[in-house]
Amino acid sequence: MSISDYPAVDYVHQRGGGGNGTATTDHHRLSSKRKLDDYGPSLDDDEEYEDFSELVSVRMRKDEPKAVNSSSDVISHNINGSLSDIDTRHSDARSACSSQSESTRSSFRLQFFVRMMSEGNTMVMQACPQDTVKSIHERIQTMKGIPLFEQRLIYRGKQLQWEQSLAECDIQNDANLQLVGRMRSTEHPQAWQVINDMVSLICRLCRGEVEHDALKTIKGLMTSYLNMTPRLDNDSASGYFQIFMSSSAPKVLIMLYMSPYRGNKDCADCSIRHFLSSCRTTLSKSLHNQCARVVLKFCKLLRRVSCEDPLYLSCRSTFGSLLETAGVSYGSDCSKGMILIQEISPFVRELANRLLKDLDYSMESPSSVGPLLSDVRDFIAFILPLRTGIKEQQACKGSSLPDEKRHKHLIPAEEIEYLHLMFIELLKKMDHCLQKMEESWAAKERGEDDMLYSAWSHYLSILKELYHISKLYEGAEEEFWSVLRRQRSMICVLIIRYAKRTDDHQWILEHKSVTNFESRRHLAMMMFPEVKEDYEELHEMLIDRSQLLAESFEYIARAEPESLHAGLFMEFKNEEATGPGVLREWFLLVCQAIFNPQNALFVACPNDRRRFFPNPGKFIWKFYFK
Repeated sequence: MSISDYPAVDYVHQRGGGGNGTATTDHHRLSSKRKLDDYGPSLDDDEEYEDFSELVSVRMRKDEPKAVNSSSDVISHNINGSLSDIDTRHSDARSACSSQSESTRSSFRLQFFVRMMSEGNTMVMQACPQDTVKSIHERIQTMKGIPLFEQRLIYRGKQLQWEQSLAECDIQNDANLQLVGRMRSTEHPQAWQVINDMVSLICRLCRGEVEHDALKTIKGLMTSYLNMTPRLDNDSASGYFQIFMSSSAPKVLIMLYMSPYRGNKDCADCSIRHFLSSCRTTLSKSLHNQCARVVLKFCKLLRRVSCEDPLYLSCRSTFGSLLETAGVSYGSDCSKGMILIQEISPFVRELANRLLKDLDYSMESPSSVGPLLSDVRDFIAFILPLRTGIKEQQACKGSSLPDEKRHKHLIPAEEIEYLHLMFIELLKKMDHCLQKMEESWAAKERGEDDMLYSAWSHYLSILKELYHISKLYEGAEEEFWSVLRRQRSMICVLIIRYAKRTDDHQWILEHKSVTNFESRRHLAMMMFPEVKEDYEELHEMLIDRSQLLAESFEYIARAEPESLHAGLFMEFKNEEATGPGVLREWFLLVCQAIFNPQNALFVACPNDRRRFFPNPGKFIWKFYFK
């Protein structure tokens, strides 16, 4: 099985309705009441329920800020008949039921109507009088996807209780029931107001309405909202990010991005990028968990548009950078806003397939782009939490943790298997790339081709990540080093030409068999701090050649360490020459004087080599006591 057999990523494109007037009107009609009809399958049939629930806009009643499950008692009755007609029909039905036998009563089925108060849609349902109200709620959940705790059935101005039967509620044939939602309260009414203003404005833009300075207004509302987010209280801050998700802000921004109306795409692009930038610069690292979940939502929605979309690539890179500080859950528990490892896996598959394809392109011609720096960086960022989880899981195998706790944090076996297959595929591809590189390099040495492939610059970074993956699987590390030993000459070329001072090269220094002297020297030199040529102040020294060691010691002993780090200006007395050449000569003469046996602190006794005497040179002891 190769990694191409695994599903790489969801390439389903956004349906055309995402930007038309009908879809946006549904968003715009969101009111302070729970919109139950929005749960219907007409939204996104292939999304999970959590995606449905995020389209629902929920607001707080101003008169009851702490009421968790409250709603208006104003119920619409059937206005086609008078109350007297309803009472008469109700009395006739009761008398008819009382005259029936028990067997007939058990087989009788009611037909009644359930009206969705938000849009006026009506469902026709049938049930036995002995069925409970809860069973009706469950059927509504199956039909419409509305969770039980979001439903309230009203009949004749009273809410029906779950444990009651339809007969106990006195529901008759052709009865009209109203289905309404539960209103939720919030401790952040101002945040709700700001985010609702932003969503309403975006919905108007999606309908084609022209709004003056729309981009400036959206960015201002978004900035105000993020500034409200507490910087220290993470629990309170999570509530603000939950409001951002529950208000469908990510979805309406993507709707604006897909809108066919002029200027909407650019407006959405700038707004989303403004949010990404604020997450990285404005908010503290402690809030990166919450930021990552919002950015992840943007990635999921944009990936349905196109995996090549520039905005998607930007969101993916931001999500990868946030993972460095965000918490990742390796089991099924995503408490405290942590990212599930299953949510990261699609990106790993996508980037692995992209790298395999780009590595093939990198061998075609010198002008081939090959792997992009952003793709390599994202690949490393997404693979890190997966490697960490597998390493921790392997460490827990021999531990004394209870089985239930150990099982709770297990990474799925298919993820571990996929990473191993991906390692094998990428290692084979890199071996092939290095062989092609050797052929091109030999042609360059012969003068047949003087072009260098730009894609070679990313080979070392990919090899480094493969080295870390190899340590997770038995036999994989030896296989990795055997490939590098076989391609030793090209590894040395990569080190000398493309190794950077900012990278960690300790992994390759541990195995001298894959490097030569020149490559090891190059790596060792990069461990020293970078030399700065232009200094504002230099430490000046005027040295007499006859007193070279003594005067040099005096100058250096009195100097501050920071001034010596800044740079030296060297000049010999009675000589005009200055510059780097004079400084190198002085350094050579000082080293020769230090290692001169005559300047040693102790000298050997001429008659007994086991005995030593202090050096009679006075200036040597003066240096020592100083």
